Amino acid sequence: MADETNPTPIDVEALFAIDGLLTDDEREIRDTVKRFGAQRIRPHIADWFEIGEIPVHELALELGRLGVLGMHLEGYGCAGMSATSYGLVCQELEAVDSGIRSLVSVQGSLAMFAIHHWGGEEQKQQWLPEMAAGRAIGCFGLTEPDFGSNPGGMRTRATRDGSDWVLNGTKMWITNGSAADVAVIWARTDEGVRGFVVPTTTPGFKANTVTHKLSLRASVTSELVLQDVHLPAEAMLPEARGLSGPLSCLNEARFGIVFGAIGAARDCLECAVDYARTREVFDKPLAGYQLTQAKLADMAVEVGKGQLLALHLGRLKDRGELTGEQVSVGKLNNTREAIAIARQCRTILGANGITLEYPVIRHANNLESVLTYEGTSEVHQLVIGQALTGSKAFR
Repeated sequence: MADETNPTPIDVEALFAIDGLLTDDEREIRDTVKRFGAQRIRPHIADWFEIGEIPVHELALELGRLGVLGMHLEGYGCAGMSATSYGLVCQELEAVDSGIRSLVSVQGSLAMFAIHHWGGEEQKQQWLPEMAAGRAIGCFGLTEPDFGSNPGGMRTRATRDGSDWVLNGTKMWITNGSAADVAVIWARTDEGVRGFVVPTTTPGFKANTVTHKLSLRASVTSELVLQDVHLPAEAMLPEARGLSGPLSCLNEARFGIVFGAIGAARDCLECAVDYARTREVFDKPLAGYQLTQAKLADMAVEVGKGQLLALHLGRLKDRGELTGEQVSVGKLNNTREAIAIARQCRTILGANGITLEYPVIRHANNLESVLTYEGTSEVHQLVIGQALTGSKAFR
């Protein structure tokens, strides 16, 4: 029984009474995915990170059976669950590793969302059920070697060949690329930026795996090379015109990151608390020192605030009220705080914090990527700044 001298420890979610803000269904899907992560992924993730390989096709099938691929989309084999439930799934997956959340996020919020939202009925029927089941893996080709934050400068072009199209160009930093069965490729045309559904077996399409990464090692990252890739007219996404198409997909992915980054931060904090309670320094537990408790308290406050922000944005999205600048607020705050928390937790673990025996340095390395992909912190600052001032400062 707890007493005033040594009260029973609680976790950060209990500190903020998070469970009371969730529905029964939301708690159930969160806990289901948390168990899946603990039983299926955690025992292997350090090894996958170390060797830089992941059984992506095997995991995709398991995630498909779990019902989380495109889970926030309606029909075509998708679960049709709420945005908040999807966010909680991202949180639990990224609490294990950012690479696992990236696999699910790119599949569902980028590739599947693009086809679901902007595609024709035949495209949806062909690809979405297979992707929801994990039998087909998708990737999303927007970023180019010289154009990340400025996608409008893309050089990939699609030109007419009678009624067909020919694509030429290069895409870079593409998650799932080398494992994908289908790629959603954005290209410049005489009619503006358009999207194309490209089976990766199409002649002229090549995916080169990016190696020597020190971040997101448990994730497939690729360069896509398109050289005279001939596509029929019906490969174009009929409803997407201009940059609004790909940017709408990015907002979907950023929403998942708002939740996911806090999952990684929470995992670091839980690890640091457990370590501090058992590690003895000068004949007493590290947790018993005021400096350590100050660090833990400050981090707990930021994790709790980040969770509350994510849940608030989830509720807004479920009501159809979420704006792009609000997503930017969530992405900016939660990724920035998550990486600071990971680094601070590393100091509590000392030298043990740099080994893969503990998850902290792995999360810290992954969050270096999460901080800058789907919009750098600077880009999100400018999005928020424009909303506040009415003045665009991108150029």
